[in-house]
Amino acid sequence: MVKQIYPRVEINLQYLKENVAAVVEKCKPFGIDIAGVIKGTTGIPECAKMFAEGGAKLIASSRLEQIEDAIDCGIDLPMLLLRVPMLSELPEVVRLCDVSLNSEVSVLKALNEEAAKQNKMHKVILMADLGDLREGFWDKDEMVDVAVMVENELKNLELGGVGTNLGCYGSIEATADKLDELVAIAERIEGKIGRQLEYISGGATTSLPRIINHDMPKRINLLRVGEGILLARDLDVFYGYDMSWMHQDTYTLKAEVIEVKDKPSHPVGKISIDAFGHTPEYVDRGIRKRALLGIGKVDYGSIDEIFPKDKGVEVIGASSDHTILDIEDAERDLKPGDIVSFGINYASIVYLTNCKNVQIVFV
Repeated sequence: MVKQIYPRVEINLQYLKENVAAVVEKCKPFGIDIAGVIKGTTGIPECAKMFAEGGAKLIASSRLEQIEDAIDCGIDLPMLLLRVPMLSELPEVVRLCDVSLNSEVSVLKALNEEAAKQNKMHKVILMADLGDLREGFWDKDEMVDVAVMVENELKNLELGGVGTNLGCYGSIEATADKLDELVAIAERIEGKIGRQLEYISGGATTSLPRIINHDMPKRINLLRVGEGILLARDLDVFYGYDMSWMHQDTYTLKAEVIEVKDKPSHPVGKISIDAFGHTPEYVDRGIRKRALLGIGKVDYGSIDEIFPKDKGVEVIGASSDHTILDIEDAERDLKPGDIVSFGINYASIVYLTNCKNVQIVFV
């Protein structure tokens, strides 16, 4: 097997653990527990352990294989399936998961049958679509009726609560008013079943502004947080929040320089399409010093999602396996064999930790 040193992602596990603990502590005065979402780093067990050690009350992923890895590495916390289950995977859902998010009556009935076969009780959180238009009941009367059915008729399912997702597809902000809608649905259900629900799960990282602004509705008691712990970048870059209380450099991409040349900044010849079927626009800046890296779009997705840490270094393009840097104004005199470091965001970390060509190193 080829042993490849670069490209690599270096992960500071202590920083990750401290980020988990910081978010847990931030949410504690509001009575909110954290489900640690491990899918952003492809469920790497070492990272999942930091969620557990940092104080998350559940471990969550949309991928069953990641949940199984978390169990196999000895994490003894309830496991939450984030994606509405496929009918074809229900035996594994019941085997591996304590809790799942649900929005389909046929799936709930089949899930109940599978739980009975395995002689288990399986907890479900019913999802409400509050306008983001991904998963969840749009008809809230139907949602209440289904909740009553789960409570009274599906003997191997436990109605754990209700939840919602905001911001992932429809870009809808998780405002206090939106989350009040979820609380109202929960209280309608509680009135019908005669007891209080265990969970009112008010979304994900996009709901953390309600904590920071101190306007989170009182009954929300569970958030499912991934990016806001792993990178703590989105709330800073897109929402303008001061995230200096979090480590934003837990993950660092490092890649090796394989060529340094002075070349024109505009391609020479008839412009056609690139390797991905696109025709980018090129700015003619004359002859510039450029560096090639031994990493490309196959590894991280888009050049817009990696951020050079060297001053004066600019990512100007990439193909499948090469990344092109403008280093004319770089403070370092880069040469082949040198290593360039990058900050990364959620989109790139998902690619990088899924790519077998990229080494994972813990520091």
